[in-house]
Amino acid sequence: MPTPSFDQIKIGDEIPAICKTITQEKINRYADASGDYNPIHVDPEFAKNTMFKGTIGHGMMTLAYISEMMTNWLGSGWIYGGNMEVTFFAPTRPELSYAIKGKVVDKKEEAGKKVVECEIWCEDQDGNKVVAGKTSGQLLT
Repeated sequence: MPTPSFDQIKIGDEIPAICKTITQEKINRYADASGDYNPIHVDPEFAKNTMFKGTIGHGMMTLAYISEMMTNWLGSGWIYGGNMEVTFFAPTRPELSYAIKGKVVDKKEEAGKKVVECEIWCEDQDGNKVVAGKTSGQLLT
């Protein structure tokens, strides 16, 4: 997908969503990449005796999916100039699918940079937000 120009982006525009299915395999691979082997993520026997009643995805894995959506949309402007503030409402769980979505809430030029601000969220199959917050990124074009 080509990166939109600053002039093409309008307040209220939806960011092209992505969908992800969390699996225990993905959680385990994320643990390998991050070094975070907390048993709540990687040990089903341990996790079934916790308040979550099973393993949960790493919060940072969910943020990586949000970053993927933003990179798909803004390209290198997100990679080199993006930031994110979020609140976690619920964990992600293996074998469930999540939609990562966002919309433009503001755009402005400041200090010679073209900046786009967005609301972003990750929702479960029932439409419940498990993570929500805001991002901003700059367009390099």
